[in-house]
Amino acid sequence: MRAQFLTTLAATLCLPIMTTSPAMAAEGDFLKSIDGKWSGSGTVLTRIGGKSVNVRCNVDFSTGAADLAMQGSCRALAIVSRSISAALKASGTRYSGTYTGPSGQPSSLSGSRKGDSINLAVRWARDINGDRNARMTIAKLGENRLRLQTIDNDPASGKSVVTSSIDLRQ
Repeated sequence: MRAQFLTTLAATLCLPIMTTSPAMAAEGDFLKSIDGKWSGSGTVLTRIGGKSVNVRCNVDFSTGAADLAMQGSCRALAIVSRSISAALKASGTRYSGTYTGPSGQPSSLSGSRKGDSINLAVRWARDINGDRNARMTIAKLGENRLRLQTIDNDPASGKSVVTSSIDLRQ
């Protein structure tokens, strides 16, 4: 009876480890596919309703089994350069962390991965476009392509507006 109890207890304690390992491995594999140096171009709106600015960006992604760090810079008009960075931790397919954009103030990120996209809610450090909320995606578009995109709501119409879209290649 004691042996059966110990066997049942051991199986119960090991079950959570066995059921979470494949998810963590899947996240680790996905994150590993993003690791490295990326560069590309895109557009950024300085404010909804304003003109878009063309940017050229260089971004380094460093990843582990359950974390992602992004460090880079984007240049516009050949004279203006701004740093960007992010740090995310994964728990299964859920992500949380911070993003620091051109303002230099860290904003909070939280969301999850679905397929080849990490979809994040952004809570800006200050009001941007009338509020502090937006969405950000880090989407893998094939073997050597990524898209970083932010989407905000137009306070006048309530419609979604892509405020930045940057396509990167490795």
